[in-house]
Amino acid sequence: MSAKIGERAPNFGVSEWVQGTPTNFDQEKDHIVLLEVFQVNCPGCFMNAIPEAIEIYNKYKDEGVRVLGLATAFEDFDKNTLGNLKMLAETGEVVGDTKDALSSYGQLKEGNKLSFKIPFPLAMDNLTKTSGEISQEKIMEFIHPQIPEFDSQPEEYRNQIIERVKGYMKSKEYSA
Repeated sequence: MSAKIGERAPNFGVSEWVQGTPTNFDQEKDHIVLLEVFQVNCPGCFMNAIPEAIEIYNKYKDEGVRVLGLATAFEDFDKNTLGNLKMLAETGEVVGDTKDALSSYGQLKEGNKLSFKIPFPLAMDNLTKTSGEISQEKIMEFIHPQIPEFDSQPEEYRNQIIERVKGYMKSKEYSA
């Protein structure tokens, strides 16, 4: 999925909505939409991004602005789970590094619960379990947008990058 300037945003993938009414960009035609993408195990998300999204939600919810939360995972797959997102939505409980960081700053109540409620719809990203060999084509599809001048680089540099990307892709348990 890729977005192009001047065109409508493509719909985002969702495996399950855990809070609020299911929606997507194509259903919000007359609204401005802020899609807050976060990880359940992400201290910065809960110390900065989500409180800012809540502030935007509260300030503009009656003026046609929609705020949606989309939990994803690109690391810590044991903590960035649908189950932990459901627990967060239902009870306000946080886990892992988020719990540790917020606790150290005195920002939790009752041990491991947020001091605030996330008021907007929440969903889990559509994650796919990775499997099998990683093709050279997939590696290059990852590299070229990141390093446009990749093909003109020295061979030794290109080989190092290819090996690093291959290692990264092998380490990923899921892909969004």
